[in-house]
Amino acid sequence: MPDAGSNQLNGAEAMVRMLEAHGAKHIFGLCGDTTLPFYDALQRLNHGMTHILTRDERHAGYMADAYARVTHKPGICEGPSGGGATYILPGLVEAGESSVPVLGITSDVSVASNGHYPLTELSQKDLFRPLTKYNNVINLAGELPSMVRAAFRAMTTGRPGSAHLALPYDVQTAPVTESEIWAQSDFETYPAWPAAPSDDAVDGFVKALTAAKNPLIICGGGVVLAGGEAELQRLAEGLNIAVATTVSGQGSLSDLHPNCLGVVGSNGGVVETRAVVEEADLIIFVGCRAGSVTTERWRFPAMGSKIAHIDSDPMAVSANYHTDIPLIGDARLTLAAINVALEADGVDGVDFGGATRITKARETKFAAFEELSTSNETPIRPERLIADLNDVLPDDAVLIADPGTPCPYISAYYRVDRPGRHFISNRAHGALGYSLSAAIGAQIGRPDAKIVAMMGDGSFGMAVGEFETVTRLGLPITYIVVSNSVYGWIKAGQKSGFDERYFSVDFNRTDHAAVAEAFGIKSWTVDDPGQLKFVLAEAVKHDGPTLVDVITQPLQDARAPVSEWVA
Repeated sequence: MPDAGSNQLNGAEAMVRMLEAHGAKHIFGLCGDTTLPFYDALQRLNHGMTHILTRDERHAGYMADAYARVTHKPGICEGPSGGGATYILPGLVEAGESSVPVLGITSDVSVASNGHYPLTELSQKDLFRPLTKYNNVINLAGELPSMVRAAFRAMTTGRPGSAHLALPYDVQTAPVTESEIWAQSDFETYPAWPAAPSDDAVDGFVKALTAAKNPLIICGGGVVLAGGEAELQRLAEGLNIAVATTVSGQGSLSDLHPNCLGVVGSNGGVVETRAVVEEADLIIFVGCRAGSVTTERWRFPAMGSKIAHIDSDPMAVSANYHTDIPLIGDARLTLAAINVALEADGVDGVDFGGATRITKARETKFAAFEELSTSNETPIRPERLIADLNDVLPDDAVLIADPGTPCPYISAYYRVDRPGRHFISNRAHGALGYSLSAAIGAQIGRPDAKIVAMMGDGSFGMAVGEFETVTRLGLPITYIVVSNSVYGWIKAGQKSGFDERYFSVDFNRTDHAAVAEAFGIKSWTVDDPGQLKFVLAEAVKHDGPTLVDVITQPLQDARAPVSEWVA
């Protein structure tokens, strides 16, 4: 078998060297029969990468996703053929739709055995084709280097996204010329090769903005993905414009900044924040797809509103609203160009009074929150949990939440006094079971930060096996289970929209603390609101993995910041 110093490598060795050449430092994955040559190459070669053995391919994808979000480097996950390929797919789908570059590498049956019914055969190219930005099966070993380069180029340029490569067993043992092993450093981080909008588009935007009386910026995830937080703050402060965010857009501006309205839409938005959207005479979407949640099913803003839209993906612009001012470009570069143009035109001193306009909405929203967050009722109110987290978590913490019960409370009321990536939720497809494993990727990607994962007990049951990974690696993650023995989001929907016809949403209570203790995680159960803050503080400062099982009010009985239930 050739080694790394010869004129030829085998395909498995070439894959290792190509990942190394692209700056990869961590690989998340799970072994299988068809992956044996790749694992052997990882074991033998000196490559500087760390392989994180996971207990499930789906969670390897979620780890790579969160890792990419906190590092601005593509995440790498891998798994075997057959069931491994089908299990890894959800992580690639979530990353792709969230504009996060994750490369999924799946091994495959030998090319020579295709069509002969070998175990685990399936058409991986067909499986991944509609769900990734780049997808290929490496049927010839000589094509491997160029396909890996193409995958990294596709993942990191334009609108970032996920990619998939299938690596058949016999290709892993076939020769690859060593001189073909090279990479372009541009694609080690994202966004690579960001594009700025045209001068005409920027000029048109400046004219429309200065003609407005009450503009509102709504930021999606594109600002943080592009690293555009400083340019956004410069624009917001320079003209005193109000800024709202989507759930994915949290961190575009500090939650405590006077110009930050907070989250709008049907998940985390409230009546008062909706009113600010209704009153605006110019809506400026920045890195935001203006989807159903952000706009409350395209009602706020109303159709016919004056719209400016900044996005690196032209297909996202004008997809849902007639767009008066389209600006196709990277969020950071576009905001920078706008700031330069405003200063050049001498209009950077305009004051739209945005901070004053949103003060009442913010005060009313948090007055209602304060009333509930100080309640000593049992089961513990979710608002009490968020308030105590606000008090005990350090400024550099990264909070990761599943999209069920935790998400609306965190998006509405959790407040971080700094911009950047400090909150993650899988908002593209909203699969339960994300946060437990995503926290592992985030902790490995940002080892000096405090990582906290918050989930409902439904999510806990879908991902609990990865606690073994947490304890094996000794990661100091704090897990919080919002425990109420129900698929709460669905039951709340049955209450509000189906006359309380509850069906198949309740399940038995699990002693989550006991389960976590069995994996070696220090755990507490809290049912007394008066003990909650103390226990959370103890869990956060512990130097190993911890879990706090919080017995909480079921979502269908709560006053959640979800507009359709209020209505």
